[in-house]
Amino acid sequence: MSTTATAPATPLSQLAENLIGSEIIKIGGQLNARIAAGEKIANLTIGDFDPKVFPLPEAYVNEIITAYREGHTNYPQANGMEVLRAEVARTIGRMQGLAYDKNEVLIASGGRPLIYAAFRAIVDPQDKVVFPIPSWNNNHYTFLTAAQQVAVSTSAANRFLPTADDLRPHIADAALLAVCSPLNPTGTSFTADQLAAICDLVLEENSRRAGRKPLYLLYDQIYSALTLGGTVHVDPVSLRPEMRPYTIFIDGVSKAFAATGVRVGWAFGPERVMQRMHALLGHIGAWAPKPEQIATARLLKQDAVVDGIIKGHLDKISERVGALYKGFMTLKAEGFPVDAIPAEGAMYLTVKIDLQGRLLKDGTVLGDAEDVAMFLIRTANVGLVPFYAFGADRNDPWCRISVGTLHMDEVPMIFENLRKALTLVA
Repeated sequence: MSTTATAPATPLSQLAENLIGSEIIKIGGQLNARIAAGEKIANLTIGDFDPKVFPLPEAYVNEIITAYREGHTNYPQANGMEVLRAEVARTIGRMQGLAYDKNEVLIASGGRPLIYAAFRAIVDPQDKVVFPIPSWNNNHYTFLTAAQQVAVSTSAANRFLPTADDLRPHIADAALLAVCSPLNPTGTSFTADQLAAICDLVLEENSRRAGRKPLYLLYDQIYSALTLGGTVHVDPVSLRPEMRPYTIFIDGVSKAFAATGVRVGWAFGPERVMQRMHALLGHIGAWAPKPEQIATARLLKQDAVVDGIIKGHLDKISERVGALYKGFMTLKAEGFPVDAIPAEGAMYLTVKIDLQGRLLKDGTVLGDAEDVAMFLIRTANVGLVPFYAFGADRNDPWCRISVGTLHMDEVPMIFENLRKALTLVA
């Protein structure tokens, strides 16, 4: 009889050995394990849509099925099907008033590979990458490019959006400034004045460089169609046309059409940058499936249908974030240590649950934000994501709530359970 000993782990690359996993996925995994064990938990962690709540639009489904039946199942063009790039360019013009050519548009399998390609096209090892915290995944993309991370803290007073004054001390000789609006994780959006001041800062820095590698602005606007209330989406090039040579936009279908699994995203910006990003992604093969590209082009041609889809999604998101905001304001009025910031876009609500270091009536003391999150899962059956998962301090009391999987009939029970949990605090 032979026995097989467990071999010691073989060292891998430094990148593989030191890559940090997603804290959001970690928290979601713990929630899913409890749900699988039979616990009824409101999972408000993942930035995704439950198809039972936000189904893929029927018009989109039909176009995808038609494209498959027509046999569009071979490789797409490496930079994206021409018909889709042309339609994206037209849609950008219709919705934002921006004039971009199809050759300034790049298609890929969602926003993630495009962000990675932008980092790779711009950033050299040891270059500085500046980004605000909280923000989504910029720390990981900076690590993947062996760059220097310059994480700039923001405040609730500015709705967790960076100001030009926040950024000014950090941009000298930086290669990339990465921002997002509406912002994941906060659901807040730049005003025209806020963003214009940041654009002026970038332009001032680039005029100082006199022919050296410029500072580029990565502008993630994947939630641009989902602005709430009276919020108006703004962008760098509309506000300051001189920003055009330095701005790389990220967008796509995943959020506007509740189509996260369809995997069609686009970047647009300076043609040379798009060409270099195209070359990088060509080696990776991160193409959006051809049938989905053909279907997306056909859907985008239907302006009234597109507008109706977006309005329907906005109505559902507004209803959900509004109900949650009202619930947290009620708890705050009752004297509980909670707060919230009105949502201005995306599918998120920023809430404050200030329990770090608090004594419970059973004599135990809550620790950092992760401890608080686990306490809420155990005692309130609700899961949310603390801002430390987006780069903030582990004692930061602010959290992200995502409404993409929220059924409205869950809302009363969520606040009943939260109230019971909060009464456990001494």
